[in-house]
Formats: sequence, structure tokens, C-alpha cells
Amino acid sequence: MSPKTAMVLAAGLGKRMRPITDTMPKPLVEIAGRTLLDRGLDSLAEAGVTKAVVNVHYFPEQIVAHVAGRASPDIVISDESAGLLDSAGGIVKALPELGPEPFYILNADTFWIDAGGSNLDRLALAWDAARMDILLMLADLDSATGHSGGTDFLIGRDGVLARAKGAPDGLIYAGVAILNPAILAGAPAGPLSLNRYFDQAIAAGRLHGMRMRGRWITVGTPDAIPQAEAVVNRVAAGAS
Repeated sequence: MSPKTAMVLAAGLGKRMRPITDTMPKPLVEIAGRTLLDRGLDSLAEAGVTKAVVNVHYFPEQIVAHVAGRASPDIVISDESAGLLDSAGGIVKALPELGPEPFYILNADTFWIDAGGSNLDRLALAWDAARMDILLMLADLDSATGHSGGTDFLIGRDGVLARAKGAPDGLIYAGVAILNPAILAGAPAGPLSLNRYFDQAIAAGRLHGMRMRGRWITVGTPDAIPQAEAVVNRVAAGAS
């Protein structure tokens, strides 16, 4: 099963990226000549996604204008100008466009560099609806650039996840997942966090994870930009 639709979470305020985000949304910040948003959308297109729903709130007109020039995937804008809906709330609002089949979720403010094949393809191959409600892409601390926090999840031999609570042997949620929309049935409209559904899936033994291959890069503050660009340029030089 390879998802053909994706939800791209791009509505955040990017407060930690100020002063850059005083005049632009964080997903349009450029790293080595490509925006964070385009890096994610390009990866989705390469994985066969034909339709991506992008939610907008902060400087929404800039994102709308930017994605208008893309050829693929097809972009549908989910307008949250009236109020931020948080991670799950934004997905619930977009469900009519996302459809009934499992879809990718992608944070627009992080990206990754594949090694040994596409991580999105690997995630799709690992998906098993009989055992999973949500499948997360995870990164270890050694493969992360720009990450200043702790770890998020512990992974068992069978891929089942538990909260790491910062444990040193835990993994970081890499901002990419596959989700079965059936778990959102009956969800209320309004602000709602994905963490609620992560915890419900943990309780049911149906939150699973896959360790990514390559480099995971998060750009939370302006001083993280040169770190990210150094990694991108180093990988590009090594590949040439």
C-alpha cells in the first residue's frame, strides 16, 4: 500500500524562527536554495503521492502563491485563517479531501536526506493496517541535525512504540507518518493534537514506528539554518 494522498502541516506560527518569520511563514524558509515546504512536497511526489492537502494560517497568501507554481503533487489548500486547529484538528478539517484510505502526514518545517532508498517508500512497505492505526518515521539522535530536545518514543522488536520520556536510547519523531483516517471518526471540530491519537494508539498497541535511514534535519531557530545547509552541502558533495 503506497498512499496517494498526504496532509502537509504548514499552518504554524514559527515563533522561534523570528525575526525571519516576522515577514514570512516558516515553511517558505530556504535551506540551500530550496524551501522547507518544497523539500517535503518533492519527497511526496517522488513517492507517488498525487494529491497533497496543505493547511495555511500564518501569511497564508504567500504559501498559496508559492505552491501555485508546482506541477506535482496536486495541491489543495485547507484554510485555517480563522483560527489554528493544531495537528489533528487540521487533519480532521481536511478529511473530505484526504479520503478514506491511509495517507501520509508530513510536517512542513523539517526534512530529511534519504540513504539507501526512499524512506517514504520504506514507510509504505512497513504499513500494515491489520496491526497499525499510525506508523511513525523515527530518527535516532546520531542522525539528527538541529534537534535540541530529547527523545520521543521507545521502539520494541515488533515495532510497537511507547513514550520515551527523554530516555537516551529513545528515538525522535521525524514529523512523518501514515495514519488510518478511521481513527478520526467522530472527532470534534476545532483545535486537537495528534498526541491524543498517539496515546490512544499506544494504549491499544497500535502505534508503530520505523527507523529512518539517512539524515533528519530540523530548523527551529535562525542559527539552525547554517547547520542544515552544511549537512545538505556535505551530502551533495559526497554524492557528486
